[in-house]
Amino acid sequence: MPTFHSDGIELSFRDEGEGEPILLIHGFASSLDVNWVGPGWFDALKRDGRRVIAIDNRGHGNSEKLYDQAFYGSDLMAADAFHLLDHLGVERADVMGYSMGARVTALMAITRPERVRSAVLGGMGEGLLRGAPNALAIAEGLVAPSVDDVPNPMAKMFRRFAEATGADRKALSACMRMQRTAIDEAMLRDIDVPVLVAVGTEDEVSGDMDALVALIPGAKGLPIPRRDHNRAVGDKVYKEGVLSFLHSRP
Repeated sequence: MPTFHSDGIELSFRDEGEGEPILLIHGFASSLDVNWVGPGWFDALKRDGRRVIAIDNRGHGNSEKLYDQAFYGSDLMAADAFHLLDHLGVERADVMGYSMGARVTALMAITRPERVRSAVLGGMGEGLLRGAPNALAIAEGLVAPSVDDVPNPMAKMFRRFAEATGADRKALSACMRMQRTAIDEAMLRDIDVPVLVAVGTEDEVSGDMDALVALIPGAKGLPIPRRDHNRAVGDKVYKEGVLSFLHSRP
């Protein structure tokens, strides 16, 4: 997998297909392969005639692992994403992020709208205005001696997910301990690019989808029926809704 450097940190990425570019940013404890390749997003977007670019966020996937929480601000991950576009000579792209990646995507649309053609915020509702729920429990659960030592249900879910994907749990713990870059309602109201918010109807992690849609001018909501936070990622309704949105945006 190719790599590039962002502020001295080596990050992995994929760049496939031809056409209008779309950048994909995965969620916490995931990777570009787990979030986007395995669930069929690369194939679906390439069939739609798009150039598909995805990044392994710092501390995740095949990218460099860091153990100081100061390296994990969402603003730093947004800068990494812009640096990847610069590295590839892409001036402007559609951007889709899931969960933590949706927070990064929102920051990109807020801070550099001239680089973001449209934004898809997957797996993220009004929780965008807050930090990750149960953040300390998740951070501690990731480095607990075993999954049996993790009492918090959400922390246990992330611990099992990290083990299943072979992730570096120490790096993920540092990432989760970092206070998420604050996004407030005023910042959301200033977003001036087309936005789609997509959340599973059984998602207990993301927060209310409609509440977030109401804060972003012109945003559209896409409920993903009968899907929770993890199972929504590869859902057919999600894919079809995103492709429809991409075809409809200016």
